[in-house]
Amino acid sequence: MPSPRVDTNDPALRVIAITNVIVSWMGLSMAHVHANDRPDQILFRRQAVQRMVFDQDQAIRLASFSPAKVVALDLMHPDLVPMEHRANSLIQSDKLVIAAPGNHASRSVRWVGGFNVFATYDVEIGELLGSGTVGIQFRDSDSNDSLTADVLFQDGMAHGIRWRTTVDGVKNAEYSWPLAEDPTTNESFILRVQMVAVGANVFLESRGRSSLIGYVDLPEQVELRDKRRMARYQFAMAASLEPKARATISGATAAITPGTGQADIRAMTDEFGNPLLDDSRLWFTVTTRGRALPHPAQGVFSLNPSVFDLRFEGLIVFDAGDGLLRNELASHLFRDSQTGQWRGWTTGFSALGNQKRGDSKAILAVWSDRDPRRGFSIMRSRAIGIEGAHEDPHCVYDADAQKWRLLLCERAGKYQAAMWESDEWDRGYARLAGPVEVDSTGTLIQTFGDQRYVLFGSADRRVYIRNYPDLTAAGELRIELPPWNDQHGTRIWPNVIPLPDGYPAPYIALMMDRANFPGMPTRNWTYGALYLYHGTVSDEE
Repeated sequence: MPSPRVDTNDPALRVIAITNVIVSWMGLSMAHVHANDRPDQILFRRQAVQRMVFDQDQAIRLASFSPAKVVALDLMHPDLVPMEHRANSLIQSDKLVIAAPGNHASRSVRWVGGFNVFATYDVEIGELLGSGTVGIQFRDSDSNDSLTADVLFQDGMAHGIRWRTTVDGVKNAEYSWPLAEDPTTNESFILRVQMVAVGANVFLESRGRSSLIGYVDLPEQVELRDKRRMARYQFAMAASLEPKARATISGATAAITPGTGQADIRAMTDEFGNPLLDDSRLWFTVTTRGRALPHPAQGVFSLNPSVFDLRFEGLIVFDAGDGLLRNELASHLFRDSQTGQWRGWTTGFSALGNQKRGDSKAILAVWSDRDPRRGFSIMRSRAIGIEGAHEDPHCVYDADAQKWRLLLCERAGKYQAAMWESDEWDRGYARLAGPVEVDSTGTLIQTFGDQRYVLFGSADRRVYIRNYPDLTAAGELRIELPPWNDQHGTRIWPNVIPLPDGYPAPYIALMMDRANFPGMPTRNWTYGALYLYHGTVSDEE
């Protein structure tokens, strides 16, 4: 690929030129350090493990209700119930107390913030007196549509959770789940709704532990991925109280979170496949898990590779121009050194979210002028033209061949690694090699010294190494304490990254396990924990 001409008087192009120099220096530095290494010579030893389960210190805040900091309650957080049916509310001892008068039942729907169908919503509930419900409501400000998750209580004791979906003012669906014990004995607890694009998971958190209570999928007519509909919805604290009943709320939040498990880890790179080491941190796309395949989303994480300080940085959704914000995943993103644009490839899992739309799962090209690594980001997307329900794209520009080389897991009964190539990054691909004969997942093209190799996980308890680009056999990755055992699956992503001189090890690998979150329905994809490995070249042949 020819180097761009740079107008040094243009500040934006000057930044790109500096970035090119830094990336080139990093590539030369790593090539020098690892000049003669082969991936089958490297032994990876486990260093640390972490699973994020709605970690509060990782949550990216969208909206909140903090009673101790509220001045003018009805101005900041108005009650949306008509005055004649409205419960009494006041802030007392840094808590919101909602109470029904002694002579009639009453309600409260107090606005907290806007709505995002990929966010997690918490209401912290304290003392309950009498009988009624208290919880979370999402309501369409232009219609009578609403989604409600309630804690049911009687005589001050919580005994169940209820979900209601209301369309055009008429109940569309209702689900109830009994509670094995009253969580109010622990003084306060959190009712949590994790919205997952086309459904919701309902949790209770008590004493720091989140327990799944129930889950629902939304009807087709409540398509909350629709940008216009999502913009109309509101997040509120809701209560419906019998006479003399009272509910106490300590706070509420809406946030982007890392979910209950993380998977599909892949480093962000430049177009040549060099990992981005920016601000002394590596940057990764990582799937944040929801439940089954229509429910996860594309998270972004970062890591200082000298330690294990994983940081949840943001969430990316995708706009195909059809009015929906889509939760694709298993992405490879790169920063183009010539244009500064963020580009890449993803897997169209959102097609599984609403079967009546007739969408098909496909490999998609994605792009954005805005840096998508932090906060809530939207990237454009379109199909690259490879037919089939394939997964896990990873692509590099091969300057010697002057081709884009795309490695993916082809769906052919099972998933098998195959290499495709094109003159363009976003279209025109033709198969070059494969598919291989073995089950494959988490495909990766990585450079060791001055030689590229292909790595991928598999169902047969191996991480395979293949030669690039013909995919002929080149060994297996050696892992001490791998992220699987006899009870858990082995289809993990290798995600091996060479590092420049000065780090504790010349290579790291950030992998995941496949341990699903407890209580989810069978056939779910809610794994896993994240494992850090250090890789060093072994003397063994």
